[in-house]
Amino acid sequence: MQTGLSYDDVLLVPQYSEVSSRHKINIKSHVGNYLSLDTPIIAAPMDTVCEVDMAVALHKQGAFGILHRYNTPEEQLKMYLEVQKQKAQCGAAIGTGDDNLERAAAIVGAGCEIVCIDVAHGHHIKVKKTITELRKMFKDNIHIMTGNVATPKAFEDLSEWGADSVRVGVGGGSVCSTRIVTGHGMPNFSAIMACAHSGGKAAIIADGGIKNSGDMVKAFAAGADAVMVGSLLAGTHEAPGEWVEDENGQRCKKMRGMASSEAQSQWRGWVSVAEGVSRCVPDKGPVKDVVKQLANGLKSGLSYSGCSDLSIFPAKVEFVMQTSLGMGESVPHLEGVKLG
Repeated sequence: MQTGLSYDDVLLVPQYSEVSSRHKINIKSHVGNYLSLDTPIIAAPMDTVCEVDMAVALHKQGAFGILHRYNTPEEQLKMYLEVQKQKAQCGAAIGTGDDNLERAAAIVGAGCEIVCIDVAHGHHIKVKKTITELRKMFKDNIHIMTGNVATPKAFEDLSEWGADSVRVGVGGGSVCSTRIVTGHGMPNFSAIMACAHSGGKAAIIADGGIKNSGDMVKAFAAGADAVMVGSLLAGTHEAPGEWVEDENGQRCKKMRGMASSEAQSQWRGWVSVAEGVSRCVPDKGPVKDVVKQLANGLKSGLSYSGCSDLSIFPAKVEFVMQTSLGMGESVPHLEGVKLG
C-alpha cells in the first residue's frame, strides 16, 4: 500500500543561499505550447472564480484565467471576445460531449489558443477521444490542457494522447467532496511528485488543496510547472457573483464546487451525486493584491532553498516529513486576542 502525503505533511529544509533579494528571483514558467507565464498561477474554470473581469485582471499580473464552460457556447464566446477586446488573453474550458467540439471550434476560431478539457476524472476514454478530435481539428495550433488525474499512469497516458498540460489532483479542493463521496483520490503532494518522476512529457498543473503560498512552493518543488487555484481567488472584487452578507454581516461572495448540488441543478437541471459544496468567502479586495502576495511568497520560498530561478527549483530542494505536532508548531499559535 502506498503512503500519500498532502502539502501539510511535508516541509522544505532551508538551504545555504546567496540570493540577495527576492525581487531578483525569476518565477517565469513555460507551461507547454502557447502558454508561458510570468506568474505561474491559473484560475480554475469555475463559475464563481473566472469570467471576464478575473481573466483580464490576471493577465495584467502575468497570470492566466480559464473561462468556465457552465453556460451556452454563445455566452462563453461572448466572454472570450470581451477579454480579447480588453487586450488580454485567456483560455476556455470545454467538456467531452459532441457539442463541446462545436464550442471549441467557436472559441478557437475567435483566436483562443488554450483549450481546457474540464472533467473531474481525466483518465477516461471520453477524454482520449476529445483530445484526438481536437488534434484532428486544430493540429498543434492550440494548447490542450486536460485532467484531472492523480497517478503516473494517467499522466503518461494523457501525455501520450496529446495533452500539452495536465491538471494533477483528484479531490482536495476547498469545495470538493470527491474523496468523501467516492472514496477515491490521492493526496496532492504525492500525486504531483509521482507524475513529475514518470515518463509523461506534458506540463504539470498542480490543481487542488493549495491554501497559501507555502503550498504553492511545495507544489513547484515537487515538480509542478504551474498551479491552478480557485478558493484563493474567490471573494476578490473580480470574482463573479454578487456581494451578499453572511450571518455576521460580513460582505462576501459565494463560491461553489461545480459538482455541488446547487451548481448541478443550475447548469444541468438535475443532480446525480453531489461531489462539492457551496460556501461564502469574505471580501479579499482586488485580485492583484492576492496574486502579488502569492507571487512574493513563492519568491521567498525559493530564496530559502538558495534558488533564484523556478526552472531549477526541484533540483535544489530537500524535503522532510512533519508530524501533526510539527504542523501545529508551523502556524501562529500565540494565545490572545487577534489584532489582524
